[in-house]
Amino acid sequence: MTDPTFALARQIIARPSVTPDDAGCMDIIAARLAPLGFALEYINRNGVTNLWARRGTTAPLFVFAGHTDVVPTGPLEKWTSPPFAPEIRDGVLYGRGTADMKSSVAASVTAVEAFLAAHPEHPGSLAFLLTSDEEGDANDGTIAVVEALKARGETLDFCIIGEPTSVNTLGDMIKNGRRGSLSGTLQVKGVQCHIAYPEKGRNPIHEAAPALAELAATRWDEGNEYFPPTTWQVSNIHGGTGATNVVPGSLEVKFNFRFSTASTPESLQQRLGAILEKHRLDYDIQWTLGARPFLTGRGPLADAAATAIREICGIETELSTTGGTSDGRFIAEICQQMLEIGPVNATSHKIDECIEVVSLPKLSAIYARILKQLLVTSH
Repeated sequence: MTDPTFALARQIIARPSVTPDDAGCMDIIAARLAPLGFALEYINRNGVTNLWARRGTTAPLFVFAGHTDVVPTGPLEKWTSPPFAPEIRDGVLYGRGTADMKSSVAASVTAVEAFLAAHPEHPGSLAFLLTSDEEGDANDGTIAVVEALKARGETLDFCIIGEPTSVNTLGDMIKNGRRGSLSGTLQVKGVQCHIAYPEKGRNPIHEAAPALAELAATRWDEGNEYFPPTTWQVSNIHGGTGATNVVPGSLEVKFNFRFSTASTPESLQQRLGAILEKHRLDYDIQWTLGARPFLTGRGPLADAAATAIREICGIETELSTTGGTSDGRFIAEICQQMLEIGPVNATSHKIDECIEVVSLPKLSAIYARILKQLLVTSH
């Protein structure tokens, strides 16, 4: 194929960029951006490659964000073709990172190239925020760039992240937010004793059971237009020595909230603590806030995306906040409006990960159409 998005996608898919190794992907992208007038800045940290590339100094600032790292391949012998030797079979491009998310990175680059060719003197500014630490711990990736931008007082007006958001066909779903993640480790204290003399001890499992039942039955909030109600789930529970004749001295319960913008970490912590106090438990608890929820409601970016998908794909898109977290949780701190728009997600992280070849130029066209709407038509 001669399609530029396909050619660039194939080039970077061939790089074995297993997280957190960029394997030279960003150098390939930087070589495309520099001639377009982008100022290139590598904000690397602890072996992670991060690229901030910006063209222009005026508002509004439109950013494409993404990652070049991929998850490990798994057993190579189970792949129909080598994961880093991209191959087309029956109109489908196979390779690790095709869906998540090198095709989107390529599409964003070619979209900007096409947009600048048509509108070289456009209002506003363009930027790319790329990292090689999204699929791993994400401690030194996008968060490092956001911290650097915050220190300078820089903010983003619009951001598109190319995560694979579509379900059955390109454009049928985009993400306009993600739920927050709040985890806790609860230690319920008891008194260990011989199980034949339970009156000499205090069983923390028995004491905690009614509280856990109430927590599981609690309606934490009702969600809102975009988010389902907050959920609370126990992920691990452990108590006892392994012997059948010992009342345990403590119980450990690990749990997680996936919460909407209808709740805050502080409100959830307070309500859970009140239930534990109601049941008079002797306990300690450690909290870990994995991500705050973020949301972009209907407005210029969401409207432009819906219009672009309608024109390019001939379908109406669905705004959704389902799924896990993404690097959007970091970018939301400095960005007013943000969406995740990408290809079909069905094969992400799987053996024989793939994407339909015809979706590559369409995704680039969607991105370019959104740029035109926000930086040209609306001005």
